[in-house]
Parts: sequence; C-alpha cells; structure tokens
Amino acid sequence: MPKMKTKSGAAKRFRAQGSGGIKRSHAFLRHILTKKTTKRKRNLRGMTGVHDTNVRAVRAMMPYA
Repeated sequence: MPKMKTKSGAAKRFRAQGSGGIKRSHAFLRHILTKKTTKRKRNLRGMTGVHDTNVRAVRAMMPYA
C-alpha cells in the first residue's frame, strides 16, 4: 500500500501536542488591525487548542501527527 499523505494545509495550521491534543493559532490577526483594540489583538496572540468537536477531522488530515 502507498503511504497516506498529510494535507499540506493542515500541516501548516496545526501542531500535535505530546499529551494528544492539537494546537492551533488564533484567527483575525492578519490585517485590518487598526479598528481592533490593543487588548483584543494581545489576546489573539499565541496558540490555543482545537475544539473537541473538530479534533477527529483534524487528525484525519494529519495521519502521522
């Protein structure tokens, strides 16, 4: 059997954690930043976990993660 391929878009967006979870970056921090408050932009920094309802779909896109 040939190897399964990882979806390249998913590989750029998600990272697997050692504990089994998947982390992702926040959205809404790329452009149109002038109308967003400093507090809002600060809270969008860093990573957060993928919601439980989406973990299965993300795992299917990254079979080796």
